[in-house]
Amino acid sequence: MSSRKYKLHDGQSGAALTVRLTAKASRNAVAGILEDGTIKVHVTAAPEKGQDNVAMTKLIAKVLGVPDGDVAIVAGETGRDKLISILSLDAASVTKRLRAHIG
Repeated sequence: MSSRKYKLHDGQSGAALTVRLTAKASRNAVAGILEDGTIKVHVTAAPEKGQDNVAMTKLIAKVLGVPDGDVAIVAGETGRDKLISILSLDAASVTKRLRAHIG
């Protein structure tokens, strides 16, 4: 694991979070939160033509209860590590909803 430290923070309108995406997984799931605050997401879609990114943004939108269009990849579109923006929620709300979903 790298020594980079990511933290969920409020943006100008919404929140941002870091995601570590695993494509071609056995199921779609928000799998946990790493020590550095990165959200682990697994999707069944393949990383071809952005199918994994679409599946990930839809899953995050569903988990957070926001429209699909409110979740966007800001950076890392072609890598496993991504920066995601959530336009309609603040950082505290995103954290609360993710933790409730993960259990």
